[in-house]
Amino acid sequence: QVQLVESGGGLVQAGGSLRLSCAASGSAFRLNTMGWFRQAPGKQREFVASISSGGNTDAADSVKGRFTISRDNGKNTVYLQMNSLKPEDTAVYYCARLISRTIILSWGQGTQVIVSS
Repeated sequence: QVQLVESGGGLVQAGGSLRLSCAASGSAFRLNTMGWFRQAPGKQREFVASISSGGNTDAADSVKGRFTISRDNGKNTVYLQMNSLKPEDTAVYYCARLISRTIILSWGQGTQVIVSS
């Protein structure tokens, strides 16, 4: 079973940057589409960005131009570079192995991001 472990969350001021990492177990990582979702307090979990095995990326409109997803298949790791952070980006960020935005195969445990104004 694939395990996903996120890291890199924390407290940052508005306008700042953070880079989240997600380390995956298993030899099939390079074949998987990977993604990031987030859940703010009192809200539903929402899609943030994804990257296919071929490197094609997708992102929510709310983060386009600010967040960049990437992957390193040699390290079994997917990253989320978050720039120009806003208070509304405050949420728990989850790494996922997915088929599509709505078909999720496995989740990580989440990492908290807090953006102060």
